[in-house]
Amino acid sequence: MSASPSSSAQAAREALAVRLTHLRKDAGLTGKELSARCGWHPAKTTRIQKGVAPPSDADIRAWCTACGADDQADDLIATARAVDSMYLEWRRLHKDGMRKVQQDWNTLHEQTRVCRVYVSNVFPGFFQTPGFATALMEQITRFQGTPDDVAEAVAARIARSRFLYEGGHRYVVLIEESVLRYRTADPDAMRGQLRHLLAVMPLASVSLGIIPFTAQRTVWPLEAFYLHDDTTAVVETLTAEIKVKQPRELADYARAFTGLAEMAVHGDAARALIKAAIDALE
Repeated sequence: MSASPSSSAQAAREALAVRLTHLRKDAGLTGKELSARCGWHPAKTTRIQKGVAPPSDADIRAWCTACGADDQADDLIATARAVDSMYLEWRRLHKDGMRKVQQDWNTLHEQTRVCRVYVSNVFPGFFQTPGFATALMEQITRFQGTPDDVAEAVAARIARSRFLYEGGHRYVVLIEESVLRYRTADPDAMRGQLRHLLAVMPLASVSLGIIPFTAQRTVWPLEAFYLHDDTTAVVETLTAEIKVKQPRELADYARAFTGLAEMAVHGDAARALIKAAIDALE
């Protein structure tokens, strides 16, 4: 497994740095010569070539001009922007509130045929009830100190549940038993959320597995991740959303999902765990 879910973004930054380094070498320039042509300190060139400092659009254009490769600037700028979008801090994403992010997620789900989901902290958004989503988003807003548009964000998140009923989408979901027990919302909202989980289980679009506390672990509990077809994994950490597209890492997440699925229970056994969590709220 990868040491950090942000490693895909770092690997992409390093690949961009290698392209820029090769461009300089192909032009027959030393680092000092390129720096002089660009009008900046050689230390900046070193940081860019090591993938430590992400180059701005202007930096890339200056670099390409210095190397006599203006025709490559637009492609390199597009690459740099794609790298930047792989690792996005929640505070940056939520700077104007959470509604826009929820709508963007809906677009991604609309384009996804099979979504494999593993959660160890909260129920996936497309399973959430308005009461649970409101409680969760209020907590997130307070923690991040971002604008409060919880009502609008909840509406956008709940709209995602339509994909359970239309468009031929398939959701294969694994939930740690702890998620059923965490008091993320008040008892009434938790009870409603758990009952809703029982209601969506029979849907043809849904496969729901619960990983019991008592399961013998072959894969340790991980951060929540969503595998969209075989093209993108979206990983959620405390501070950021990470989009993984590197084939090697996608294979790791798929392998982890397979191992987690082998520990899960389904059908009546899963329903029993959900009902036990409801009973614990009484």
